[in-house]
Amino acid sequence: MSALQDKYAGVIAAANSAGLSNLQVSEQDGILYVSGHATNSAAKDAVWNALGVVDSSYSASDINVDVQVAGLATGSPLTVVTEDSNLNIRQDPSTEGAIVGKAGKGESVTLVEQTSDDWWKVKTADGEEGYAYARYLKA
Repeated sequence: MSALQDKYAGVIAAANSAGLSNLQVSEQDGILYVSGHATNSAAKDAVWNALGVVDSSYSASDINVDVQVAGLATGSPLTVVTEDSNLNIRQDPSTEGAIVGKAGKGESVTLVEQTSDDWWKVKTADGEEGYAYARYLKA
């Protein structure tokens, strides 16, 4: 087992116990890639929560987690699950992207596209479209 696989053993274990299909764990250029398909948001959250134990700010540059929730179709309703603050809706799928809207905790938004594991394109009730951090969205 490599040092990275050892460091993120909890993430790999969570992915296994969450029952991810197509689970792949690989390493390239000092980055550990963990990918797979979850059957529901809870399974995806289990993997992210395990990552949070190791890296509470989710800012580690030596791991890439890509867990898609299977069966989420365009137009699916999503609920914002932030702790206290509003969820920023951004022009680009990055924290550098300009904020084009906000959605409050518990608010419903519509899935436009699962752009990546981290960023999903959504539409707010006001019709604002942009990218939101998928960690704070639940199907």
